[in-house]
Amino acid sequence: MATATLASREIPPQRAPEPAVDTNPQMEITYTGNTGNDMGISTMGYRAAKYNPSEWHEGNYSKYYQSFVDRDSAERIRHESKRTRNETEELEHSTQAQVTKKLAERCKDIDFWKSELEREIRDVIDETDLLLAQKKRLENALRATEVPLHIATDNLNCRQRRQGLDLVQDDVEISLLKEVEIINNVRDLLQNTIAQTEKQIRLNRDSKQNLEFDWSDKKESLELDTTCGVMRNHHTNKQFHDGAAKFEEIQSTPESWAQFTHDNIARAEHERMASIQLRTLVDNVLEDTSRDMREQCDTVDVNFQKRLMEMEDAKSKLEENLKKVCVEIASQERNIDDLKAAIRAKEDAMKKAQTRLYLRTNRPGVELCRDPAQYALVGEVNELCQSIDALKNQLNQSENSLKDLQDNRMSLEKEISNKKNSIFIDRDKCMTVRTRYPSTLRLQGYQ
Repeated sequence: MATATLASREIPPQRAPEPAVDTNPQMEITYTGNTGNDMGISTMGYRAAKYNPSEWHEGNYSKYYQSFVDRDSAERIRHESKRTRNETEELEHSTQAQVTKKLAERCKDIDFWKSELEREIRDVIDETDLLLAQKKRLENALRATEVPLHIATDNLNCRQRRQGLDLVQDDVEISLLKEVEIINNVRDLLQNTIAQTEKQIRLNRDSKQNLEFDWSDKKESLELDTTCGVMRNHHTNKQFHDGAAKFEEIQSTPESWAQFTHDNIARAEHERMASIQLRTLVDNVLEDTSRDMREQCDTVDVNFQKRLMEMEDAKSKLEENLKKVCVEIASQERNIDDLKAAIRAKEDAMKKAQTRLYLRTNRPGVELCRDPAQYALVGEVNELCQSIDALKNQLNQSENSLKDLQDNRMSLEKEISNKKNSIFIDRDKCMTVRTRYPSTLRLQGYQ
């Protein structure tokens, strides 16, 4: 007998009572009445087409019991279904709550790294802007070196037009050559630093681009996970997606995911630190180059001043000597005139003495005597000849001296002219142009 399990505590159906013992074990019914068979064929031994009462009761019981069993099974299934529904619903709610919590945690992690990326991107942008400003300073400083280079080159070219003895490789020229060398070295250094700065700017922008790509992915992922986190069962923006519940081969792990962003940020920080060091280097380069150029400029100016003082002093001394030489030339010219007058005067005396001797040669006979007067006249003539020779010798020396003085005067005048030309070149050409030498701020790229 089945045990009752229905909620109604329904008792299973009971079997019908057993009928009395039948004398016909074959369950055959013997008909004694008119069988309606006119042919007189006996029905003994043949089963009728109808059920007997026992079969009828058993059949009914089977139906009752089967109904009971089916209802019992159905009730158990209903209870099991309800329990399963409750369990699955509870499991569903619990799982969805856990999944929503995991999604919220994931969104929090994504938002954290997204914020870190945003911070690093801002830092890289700010650093790149500062480095661009330093690059602008370098370019300004490089352009500013064109004026000093032109000034120094122009000074050297102008001083090539010095003449005579003034065309000397003095301290000014040596310092100007050194200034040109320093400026060229500064230009090379600035150009190399600009190239290094441009390379670092490209590296900064590449790291910024990587960060922005990662940030964009994080933003899209955050939006998707946020949408997933707020999605509920009653929402309409859902549908079946066959094959969605599987792991992709290219999916990353949480560790590799976090490490990827960490590496991007670390690389960006590395480039940012390199950029900061480069900016410090740029400051030092601009400060050192401007200081070297200004110091050399001051050295050149000092040498110019000293050279101008030397040339002014030399010019003054030359003018003083020229003045003395001119005075001496005038004196020598007067001396020559006096010597010529003295020689002319001796000629008259010579004519007188020779005329006396000539006239005395006409004395007759014994009167042509070598008397003391003859000796005196001959002595006078000899003495006058010696005097004239001496005067002519002095005249010759005086004329040679005058020629030397005149040559010296011409040399002094030419040298004075050279000095004036050199002073004009150094003071009016070179020093005037050097007043346009850029200031320290301009050489450091601030202007």
